[in-house]
Amino acid sequence: MFFSAVIFFCPVHMLNYGFVHSSQKGEEILKQNKHSLQLIVYGILAIVVVLLAVPSVLVSLSGGPAQIPVTSPDIHPDSHSVPADTGQQKTTVKTDYPVRIFRVEFGRVDTVNMENYVTGVVSAEMPAEFEPEALKAQALAARTFIVGRMLEGKYSDVPKGAYVTDTVKHQVYYDDAQLHQKWGASYSWRIQKIRQAVTETAGQVIAYQNKPIDATFFSTSNGYTENSEDYWGSKIPYLRSVPVPWDKNAPRFDATVTLSMTEFEKKLGTKITMTASTGNGGWAHVDSLTAGKRVNKIRIGDKEYTGREVREKLGLNSSQFSFQTDHGSVIIHTKGYGHGVGMSQWGANGMAQQGKKAEEIVKYFYQGVSIETEEKWLKKTS
Repeated sequence: MFFSAVIFFCPVHMLNYGFVHSSQKGEEILKQNKHSLQLIVYGILAIVVVLLAVPSVLVSLSGGPAQIPVTSPDIHPDSHSVPADTGQQKTTVKTDYPVRIFRVEFGRVDTVNMENYVTGVVSAEMPAEFEPEALKAQALAARTFIVGRMLEGKYSDVPKGAYVTDTVKHQVYYDDAQLHQKWGASYSWRIQKIRQAVTETAGQVIAYQNKPIDATFFSTSNGYTENSEDYWGSKIPYLRSVPVPWDKNAPRFDATVTLSMTEFEKKLGTKITMTASTGNGGWAHVDSLTAGKRVNKIRIGDKEYTGREVREKLGLNSSQFSFQTDHGSVIIHTKGYGHGVGMSQWGANGMAQQGKKAEEIVKYFYQGVSIETEEKWLKKTS
């Protein structure tokens, strides 16, 4: 009402001026508003274009979408072929070298990668109940053996172009199916524990003077390891006799076997003249012992043997043995299980139980060695 009254009392010319002036001013404002609106619209469109263009530019610069590392599931040791190259960036240390294994029981050659092979060897050669650091020491020894063999490249003792057999001739190896059969319901925790030990030592080998060592190992000592020359005849500087006080509780530390005198003579290829019903009656005499307290030379009947020869001919656990006769039979007592050269597996476990690390264990049994990466040698052969 107030607005209407004001207009009513205004002179006509003022009304005309007011309306004209308001109209012109309105047009200017409208133009200004239109221009501002155009600027806003252009601005929004520019932002949209930038937002759409930037990802494409980044993709073209990077050569494709970012690669997200994929963590592989647990490796299965029964893989019979080398995994295909996925094109993803590999770790610094190459560990997927193929190993060709002649499967004696099946008459075929299986090809698995290095870490799968080591997993299969550790699973076959050492109880999964052992301490993790002992399992890691075994993984180091197993990997070192095959790396040294591949570096040497001499496979004439293996058929069908394989590198090794899966037997004690080289190293015992079980594939996944065999491990399922061996372990049954306890497969999962056992294989997980062993794979962990293998993974934590991946690519590592034991070296002496810049070469992989002959990483021999055996089950149980008689309280000492053996100098290499006392069992194999050749002196190897890192295979020295050391005390092993941890093996006394091993299940095969002591053993007894009984043979008939006839079978005993036949296996040794000698004839024994008995002078008494008990004891050895003077027909067996130990001439010398090794540094590892095993039989070095012994005379049985009219022949002389090395301790190794007697062990192998009679199928004994160890070359520390003694004889006793009893009414036509020979009772043989042994201490230890295995050749005694290199690492005692039960000794390694005993050391691990006392807090020793895998590196400390292998450096105790293999004197003067270091831990190196396999790649420095195998990359030359691949």
